[in-house]
Amino acid sequence: AEADMVIEAVFEEMDLKKQIFGRLDAVAKSGAVIATNTSTLDVDAIAHSTKRPSDVLGMHFFSPANVMKLLEIVRGEASSHQSIATAIAVGKAMGKVPVVVGNCDGFVGNRMLARRTTECERLLLEGALPQQVDAVVLNFGFPMGPFAMGDLAGLDVGWRIRKHRGVTAPISDVLCEQGRFGQKTGRGYYIYENGSRTPTPDPEVAALIEATAARLGITRRAISDQEILERMTYPMINEAARILEEGIAIRPSDIDVVWVYGYGWPVWRGGPCFHADLVGLPTIVERLAHYANTTGDVGLQPSDLLTQLAAEGKGFADFGKGAKAAAA
Repeated sequence: AEADMVIEAVFEEMDLKKQIFGRLDAVAKSGAVIATNTSTLDVDAIAHSTKRPSDVLGMHFFSPANVMKLLEIVRGEASSHQSIATAIAVGKAMGKVPVVVGNCDGFVGNRMLARRTTECERLLLEGALPQQVDAVVLNFGFPMGPFAMGDLAGLDVGWRIRKHRGVTAPISDVLCEQGRFGQKTGRGYYIYENGSRTPTPDPEVAALIEATAARLGITRRAISDQEILERMTYPMINEAARILEEGIAIRPSDIDVVWVYGYGWPVWRGGPCFHADLVGLPTIVERLAHYANTTGDVGLQPSDLLTQLAAEGKGFADFGKGAKAAAA
């Protein structure tokens, strides 16, 4: 094959991707860049199914790919500078906004999104309803709330991933077991009457949420819009700090670009890291510690970087400035 670049885009199954990359390795010309469109899988594991891991990287296009501008370019441990530069150039030629990120579960965007998804499920069990959470997120400036977005994407997608990983989501799992996959089945978190795409709150879902909470021994309570907003944004900001600590993202602005162009974060709020600086990191650290204590989720404990920046009276905008000054 004479192609200078090959992009694989089969579904998220590691064994299948390894098989395809092994075959591509045999037919692609020397020096051709071989990219995977995986949204979560280990790019290094895929690369090592070939004899040329330096030519392999991730090119994660966001759905729908003909509309969404973000392109996460995932650098593997062996990805060459030339391969990365080629992927950036191709992305720009396609009209995309490329952001180079490191290799980890979910990369930058989906890794942060997983934190929000956990809080969505938890908020329902604790007392909120899908329409309340979605209204808060819409009012913040997102084009869709997380539950309406889940219905649009198809709840069965996350269900398959959870089953593969051996994890559960009590409410979403039950919806899927009932065949409520979202818009494509006319029912998900909401009802979609006569093929409509307009979500209508469903009393059956409210009853299911209450029954699930009771079964799990959770006493539901009234939850304020402010608490919902904090729990929809602060855990993601905390994960952004961890991503910077680990070097998965090089700079906070890269994370902001990912969320503005890939997930509809309102442009006028600047992205998660920019927004965090406006709120004030001490406030976010205090609230995260509170939610870690009330939920028992150690993953909500403020990250080392977030805690350090807050203690020093700094923000994400100050990240890396010391290193730059020393280099100068």
